[in-house]
Amino acid sequence: MAANSTTTAPIQIDLSLLTIVEAALIVFGMVVLGRVARRLIIRKSKETSMTWIINEDTADIVFRMFVLGGIIWALYRLGIMSYGIGPTTVGNIAFATGFFYFSYLIAKKSKDYMIMSSGKTARPETIVKAKVFYYVFITIAFFMALSFAGVSTQLSALLAAAGITGIVLGFSAQTVVSNFVSGVFMYFDKPLQIGDAVKVEDISGVVEDIRILSTRIRAWDGTLIRIPNERLFNSNIVNFMRYPVRRVDLEVGIAYAADAERAVEIIKRVLDDIPLVLVEPEPLAYVDRLDDSAVVIAIRAWAPSEKWFDVRIRIIHDVKKALDEAGIEIPFPQRVNWFANELRVKIEEPPEEENEKG
Repeated sequence: MAANSTTTAPIQIDLSLLTIVEAALIVFGMVVLGRVARRLIIRKSKETSMTWIINEDTADIVFRMFVLGGIIWALYRLGIMSYGIGPTTVGNIAFATGFFYFSYLIAKKSKDYMIMSSGKTARPETIVKAKVFYYVFITIAFFMALSFAGVSTQLSALLAAAGITGIVLGFSAQTVVSNFVSGVFMYFDKPLQIGDAVKVEDISGVVEDIRILSTRIRAWDGTLIRIPNERLFNSNIVNFMRYPVRRVDLEVGIAYAADAERAVEIIKRVLDDIPLVLVEPEPLAYVDRLDDSAVVIAIRAWAPSEKWFDVRIRIIHDVKKALDEAGIEIPFPQRVNWFANELRVKIEEPPEEENEKG
């Protein structure tokens, strides 16, 4: 009984003069068609409002697709693409490579458009969204390219190896991954924006930049502080600019001998005379408590958030000046001590020698 055997047909590579000429004509024809398509797209981009998709970059991508398609077609005509490499062929690998390359160009173009379309200064959440879209698109295109390359049977083993590698890298780059994930979560939460005055734990300043892994804050003294997004996401963030208005809270102490009602009326008039103090909500001034050395008057006034500091300084200056002009004393801390027994002070006369010298 003859043993069964499986034979593979030999690869037919045709390098005759006629075939080479046909391959060259195919490449030439596809280059010409690509140039024509490129010119048509550029011309159309000047007549349409959809310039985000019909523009010179799109024309270049289409031209490259024609050229690459012509080269692959010509190689198929020569028989080279049928050459086997392991479980696949040169043609499958070439098609998968071309697919991934053009997917990369489309993903990059889409990411750049998303960033540019948000305005002259891209918002941090738009940048994060564009980058997430880019990486997801590239990842999907990569695995589709592996399938097109004819290695789908080895894909499960590749995924298992990638999973093991991911676990190893996850332990070694845990901080980086944690900062990245926190940056993505902050994009959806939106606790702060560039230009906001914020306080994060013991750090206060203005947000300069928000990135995938970290956020940069310019402190009030002009120093730059980089905060990892993981720490920022898990911290209590105080955003002073989140709302358009913010309240100024001050306390002024007056002497017990002073007229508290008169002092309150004077402070209210001062608040009414400051243009940036909002009428609604109404500013308040009232006796809050009795301290050891003073009667404490609380001041509550609302102002635009971006002018909060200027309004606070103006209120302090004008209230102090008005109380001084009205003769109302702002006392310093003082204490009166009472003794159970009368104190007697003994004054000793200087010695006679010192008197004679004097």
